[in-house]
Amino acid sequence: MVNFKKDKNGKYYFTASLGFDKRTGKRVQKKRRGFKTIKEAKKAYAELISNYGKEAETSQSTMLFEEFFYKLFLPYYQGKVEERTYKNRLSTIKKTFSYFFKMELREIRPIDIQKWQNNLLSKYKNSYVSNIYGIFQMSLDRAVVLGLLEKNPAKVIGNVKKRKTTVDFWTKEELEKVISTFYIDDLYQHFGFICIWLLFMTGMRLGEATALTWKDIDFENKNLRVNKTLYYKRAKTYEFVEPKTASSIRTIELDDDTITFLKAWKERQVSIGGMSFVLSYNGTPTQKYTIRHIMRRHATIAGVHIIRIHGLRHSHASLLISQQKDALRIKERLGHADVQTTLGTYGHLYLNSLREITNDLIDSIPTNFSKIKPTPIYDDKKLMINKSRITPKETH
Repeated sequence: MVNFKKDKNGKYYFTASLGFDKRTGKRVQKKRRGFKTIKEAKKAYAELISNYGKEAETSQSTMLFEEFFYKLFLPYYQGKVEERTYKNRLSTIKKTFSYFFKMELREIRPIDIQKWQNNLLSKYKNSYVSNIYGIFQMSLDRAVVLGLLEKNPAKVIGNVKKRKTTVDFWTKEELEKVISTFYIDDLYQHFGFICIWLLFMTGMRLGEATALTWKDIDFENKNLRVNKTLYYKRAKTYEFVEPKTASSIRTIELDDDTITFLKAWKERQVSIGGMSFVLSYNGTPTQKYTIRHIMRRHATIAGVHIIRIHGLRHSHASLLISQQKDALRIKERLGHADVQTTLGTYGHLYLNSLREITNDLIDSIPTNFSKIKPTPIYDDKKLMINKSRITPKETH
């Protein structure tokens, strides 16, 4: 892994290891300096690795996948994705790619890749394996670009097909059962209720909700502003980052019940010292496992099936669809990048909504037909005479 350092002038520099010269056996290194920020240095490093290409004198015969992974691919990949994405995926790809670490790059065969893929599929969901495989294929694509492989054996096998996952959610009736299990005179149970209610009634992503502060809520205009998301590095170490997409920055209108519950919760927080985060009972933002535990416990007590935290977002969308709200408005409220995402995720729920619309049409228009035979509007005999007088020219 490359180290980025500061010189005595406060400028960043790095030394890139580019493998070994196959004629001399010596390590090939490139040094770059004079960068004002570490971000500029990382970008330059990624470009250096990317552009090194077939000019690199790296040995094809002896380089292990492990060396390629750490010295060439990881720095390149880090420069291609967001830092948060890189950190989130790093441990996963290290663990799964270790299957090939002791193999030479040129010795990785399609059958080895197929066995690895099958092993992953026996443990994880298709969608998870598909994402991992996509990164692995990218790594071997980079090896081809760098002249370490003639072709990518991962493309011979191909990625697994993603299966459309079932959107799991709670209905309004199921939410009512869960809510009935909370004793809100207790501080922690009051907190748990607010977490579930806010996520269900707004459709916010978990990171958006946990980043929410009281400054983001406008009680007078009855709305809240989503403009950041919370990223946990480790316990009690977190930072605010930009939302998932530009469309994620949005204003969500709040119903009167939610406003009432939020005001009561804020007063409860004030009574024990006050807090800046909305979803907090101890001054620090709530972590994922805390809400997950609350949901599981109260769903079990209520006799309702257990759903994931993201299922509350699906629950909100389902509620809006059952109320016959159009996809464009739902897209804006959920912060989807485009309406295709909304329809792709929840399109099957619209079928039930359309059936409800059709059922609502039954008996909507009274059909009281006349019981009196009307006077003829025209005489059939006269009509036949008039038709016979039409000349051929008039028929055109």
